[in-house]
Amino acid sequence: MKAVGVVVEYNPFHNGHLYHAKQSKNQSNADVVIAVMSGHFLQRGEPSLVDKWHRTKMALQNGIDLVIELPYVFSTGHATHFAEGAITLLNAIGCETFTFGSEEGTIEPFFNTYHLIKAHEEEYNSLIKQFVTTGISYPQSLYMAYEQLRQKVSKATIDLSQPNNILGYHYIEAAKRLNLSIEPSTIQRIQAGYHDSINVNSSIASATGIRKAIFEEQLLQRVKKYVPSETYLQLENWNNQYHTFIHWESLWSYLRYAILRNTPEQLTQFADVSEGIEHALIKAAKKSDSFFDFMNNVKSKRYTWTRLQRMLTHIYTGITKEQLHQSSKPSYIRLLGMTTTGQAYLSEKKKQFTLPLISRVASVKDPMLALDIRATDMYALGVELSTKEKIAKDYQTPPIRL
Repeated sequence: MKAVGVVVEYNPFHNGHLYHAKQSKNQSNADVVIAVMSGHFLQRGEPSLVDKWHRTKMALQNGIDLVIELPYVFSTGHATHFAEGAITLLNAIGCETFTFGSEEGTIEPFFNTYHLIKAHEEEYNSLIKQFVTTGISYPQSLYMAYEQLRQKVSKATIDLSQPNNILGYHYIEAAKRLNLSIEPSTIQRIQAGYHDSINVNSSIASATGIRKAIFEEQLLQRVKKYVPSETYLQLENWNNQYHTFIHWESLWSYLRYAILRNTPEQLTQFADVSEGIEHALIKAAKKSDSFFDFMNNVKSKRYTWTRLQRMLTHIYTGITKEQLHQSSKPSYIRLLGMTTTGQAYLSEKKKQFTLPLISRVASVKDPMLALDIRATDMYALGVELSTKEKIAKDYQTPPIRL
């Protein structure tokens, strides 16, 4: 059986994701689609809208055959680290190819961009440092350095101001640098941009637009046309039980407590908290009544919204720099769910996997897995304190089978 891999968050699974899953299978002529999916905390430093079990069901009901978890260490990392973890896992589980959505839509410009940066690596890094010293944020410095390099070639290269292009580049860069056999391909992102609000004249919307509509309008019905019926049912089931979807505002009281219970020196021990920000975090937490107010009180040119959210994720989960960086590569494949086809693939290919497959966590002692379990526990605690309802935990939940 031939497998194609996709890197996802499914927060939530929408019609664009359904299109991507179908196109991935068709383009690669694969028998099985495998999704490596972030757990409860995501790459932009946010808690997921609903738990990973509901999101796994959405995927399995809509064309994904196997869902494996991207460990917390990678799912909350910057783009390079996120990509390394995800592509390593797809390669380890036997995917011959992986596909990603992009604004570019064709693969050759991605290869051209990779070779351009690789050939001028020293100059590129020097330009980044120059821009950073002027007070420009690190992501913007990367972009400006790259734009200077682009002038050197006539071949088509990608626009690295576009979020999906950026991730796609990092996927390819990770596969090349780690010398993995898995081959990349891309699918044109259609109709809705990453940050776009929902459009009443389309049935395709970004996950960002869908979440924005849910939180601002407090009306789940508003997003029904933008998600498959199975996704809508999972969202409805969650809403009926918990009466709220999860974002930082839901967890603000507990995040605020987590900040204020620490001294400035203790805050600097948490992952991604750079020295100098700790006093600002405490000052803003003392006077902010909401997460939004807090972020506006602490945000600056030096610290982007995403960078701050990643710091806050680690403070909330209590994960330190030392814990986050004790492992640089995935050490296992954590199975979250499978279809009958996915189960057949596991039976056929399992002995060829280059990492151990974990279906139940109770018998496994691994420091990376321990962080995943803690992240689940802290997510569950926030949900339970906010809603007075229990959610599934890692030790209690076997892989979902459809």
